[in-house]
Parts: sequence; structure tokens; C-alpha cells
Amino acid sequence: MNMLRLQGLSFNVLRSKGIGLLVVGCLLGMLGPINLAQGETVGERFRKQMEKMAAMCKAQKLSPTDTRCILPNMKPADPLATEEGRFAHAIKIPNPVPVDSGYKPGMTPQEYFDHLCKNEAGEFIYQAVETVEGLFMMRPRAKATDYELEHLYALEDPYGQVLGVSYGPEDYYVQPGIGKYQFLEEPFEQESLTAKSKKYRRYYRDPRAHPGRDFQTAIDGKFVRVPYVVAQKEVEALQSHFGYTWRGITRPHDREFGIAGGEIIVLNLATNEILAVRRGFIKSGNVRNLTAISWLNGQVCLNSGDKREHLVVKEVLKPNPAVNKQEGK
Repeated sequence: MNMLRLQGLSFNVLRSKGIGLLVVGCLLGMLGPINLAQGETVGERFRKQMEKMAAMCKAQKLSPTDTRCILPNMKPADPLATEEGRFAHAIKIPNPVPVDSGYKPGMTPQEYFDHLCKNEAGEFIYQAVETVEGLFMMRPRAKATDYELEHLYALEDPYGQVLGVSYGPEDYYVQPGIGKYQFLEEPFEQESLTAKSKKYRRYYRDPRAHPGRDFQTAIDGKFVRVPYVVAQKEVEALQSHFGYTWRGITRPHDREFGIAGGEIIVLNLATNEILAVRRGFIKSGNVRNLTAISWLNGQVCLNSGDKREHLVVKEVLKPNPAVNKQEGK
């Protein structure tokens, strides 16, 4: 389990940035404690703290790249900044969230969070597909920085960031024993594309790819080491028939209450038919750190809402058993 989740984000983020405890104490002293006044929202606390930090940086004429000034200089995420993001947000799903989220004046953040989990979250599987050999991860997630995980608005989908696959997707989808597919494909970042480059990256199984290299995994509840078999290559065309993407969703008062929602959408690439949607929410706030936000320590909807993203995808796009027969799984 991530050390941040075990010990709290604030201390480890600052330690990872090379700021000693003495400096941390001085910084907290200059900025003052997080205001936990009754009736104050998470958003109000966050904005007040950002104003204090920005004022300190201005007064001391600090660079925007100074570790004490990065947070107040961060901008809200732009969901439509990329082609993949624009496509994800243009998808029409069978069960869209209602315009009226059901918020009632006077609701506490916990009451509103529980309401969203009960009425909007869940797995909605319209058609599962058998014997799938590979898939297209249409919108790869960038690995969030420590600063983004402590910021109220910097991430489009904090819920998916915590439960999704933001690094090592090939290990979750291809590498035995957690990986169950023969291959995984993803687009290259737009800024890295050139006239001569291929459009996609394909991860695939090749027992000869890494002689002597092994991989720790769990099989039948036991930790074991197995050969690492994931190779990769650049390709011009997709081999996948199915894929999935993600997008953040916005509900009235959600970020103000330290709540964020997200969806993953599984679809048929040839027809754009929606095969499944998983929607969930995460709640932060009341955290004793610089921003009162720690998405890694957030509370997620229970039941299907706390299931890891790759497990949901495998429920819809059921891997071909023959792919894993040779590994005995």
C-alpha cells in the first residue's frame, strides 16, 4: 500500500520535495493553521489558504517554482485540452447524471457525498464481451504529482486517479498474473508525435522479451515471482476491437464540499456502442495539511465504487482464457 495512504499525504509530500521538518514548521507558522471554523466549506478553506500562500510568495519575491509557491500557482484542470479528453466528454451514455443532483440546502458534505453514492454511483454493464484478447486504453492517465493530489481543482478526476491505472498499465492488463490480456494498446501523447512516428504503442506478451527478469505478483492469494514477459512496439493501426476511456464529472457543490466524481466508459470501437459505465465519487477535506485536501486519503463510495479500474474493465471485457492457459491461471 502506498506510504502516502498509510501515513498521511502532507508529511510525505513535503519530505519528498526535500523540505525538512524545520522548514515545514516555519512554513506552517507563517501561513497559520487551517481554519476549521464551523460552517466553512472545504472550498472556502482551500481558497483562503491559497491566498495566504500567494501573498507570502509575493511578499518574499519567491519564484513560482519555489516549493512553497507551486500550489497557489496551479490552474484548474482543463478536461477539453486534449483530443482524448474532448472525445470522452462528447460521449452520450445511456444513464447520464441528472441535471438536478438532489442537493438540498443545509446538507453536510458527508450527507451530500452519501446521497451521490446512493443515487448516482455504480457499475452499469449493458453488454459484457467474452474471450477478449486485448484492448485499447483510449485516454491514458498521467501520473499525478504530489502537488496535484493536494489541490482541490488541479485534477479533472481525482476519483479515477486514486482507483485508476496511471502508471504501469501493461502490468495490470498484460503481465501475468494480474494481467489477463494478450495485448494492450494506447495512443502516443500528441506532443510527442512526429511525421515519421507511429500513432500507437502496443504492449504484448513475449516470453523472450526479458531473459532472466522476473516479476512479483499474487496468484491464489500467495506472493510469487514469475517471468516478466511484456514487450512493446510502435504501431500504425489498432488491433483492438474494444476500449475504454475516462472523464471527470461535475455535480453542483461537489468541489466546494471536497467531493469529485468520475466515470470510466467501455465501448465497442467499431460502432461506439457503450458496453458499460462505472461512476463513482471521492470525498476529501478535514485533512491537517497545508490545503485541507488529500485525495489519496479520500473516502470513496462503497461496493462497486471502491473497485480498482482494471477489475471493472475485466468484468466487461472478459479476457480469453486461452491467453492465460499456459500460465496455469
